Amino acid sequence: MRRPGWPQEGCRGTAPRWQPGREQDAAARLADLVSAEAVDRMLADADAAGVSAEGLLGELTRTVLERALGAETTGQAGTVVLDGCGIICQVADEERREPSQATGTAALAAGWSHGHRDVSGGWLRPTVFGAVDGLVTNASLIAGLGGAGAAAHTIVLTGAAALVAGAFSMATGEYISVTNQNELVHAEVALERQMLARFPAAEQDELAGYFRQYGADPDTAARMAAAVSRDPSTALRVHTREELGVDHTELPSPILAGVASLLAFSLGALLPLLPYLVGLPALAVTLAITAVALITGGMIVGRLTGRPLLRSGLRQLALGALSIAVTFGVGSLIGGRGA
Repeated sequence: MRRPGWPQEGCRGTAPRWQPGREQDAAARLADLVSAEAVDRMLADADAAGVSAEGLLGELTRTVLERALGAETTGQAGTVVLDGCGIICQVADEERREPSQATGTAALAAGWSHGHRDVSGGWLRPTVFGAVDGLVTNASLIAGLGGAGAAAHTIVLTGAAALVAGAFSMATGEYISVTNQNELVHAEVALERQMLARFPAAEQDELAGYFRQYGADPDTAARMAAAVSRDPSTALRVHTREELGVDHTELPSPILAGVASLLAFSLGALLPLLPYLVGLPALAVTLAITAVALITGGMIVGRLTGRPLLRSGLRQLALGALSIAVTFGVGSLIGGRGA
């Protein structure tokens, strides 16, 4: 089970793909999970060796998942990976986001990449949103004015004003939105930190419940929860991810989001205005540039998200063309009545 908001980059290693008919086999393996004596020995050895909570958790995870699913492991902390491994693997190996050399080599030999894209949305969302917004907004505005028969000077003045106003409006809105979201997360994290300090036993029991949901037996889950709870920062991270679905240490930057929105909107809004700025006041040229930009932008997004390039480009073109056509129709209707 993978909780929302859990990145997968920190999970490494290999695991067998789940196949129909393996339920009974998995149940039998789960019935033979790590014994209480083995866990006790592991805890004693960790205390003697001064192993951190993260390292101990990784070793417990490796053993539990190896017994449960028969996965081959490398014997290092946090190296077992399942589809949607989530809470256990992620906390044990949080700082190692690149795949191991062995896994990377095996993936390349199989003809695919084991690397993961950035799914946090820290820069991609405001950049794409800003660029498309600026492009479609100014192209539609120019089409509406062109349909109404406005002079080239009026179109340039209106387009430039829309560029500046829209860019700062986008940047302000994105900055405030991300800031408010981060403040909400920090407030909830502070509440969870207080709960951990005031009710450690109850929070540890809650943590054990999470591990049971991931397939650990009650005894193993209790020991894993105790191991995680030894480090308050690790315990807080696990609780906030499980309950809020976010990592409070990797929140998006409001400044980055605001600047990305401002620059992207400005660039997008400038493109349909270029023909009028260089002395080629033709609506057809503006529409042609806009169409190429929409297709190109859609294909870039498709490249970043792993979607089919042509489909992404045509989808963005169709949505932009609809907006431009409606605005042109409204401008033609109002301009014709005015005449």
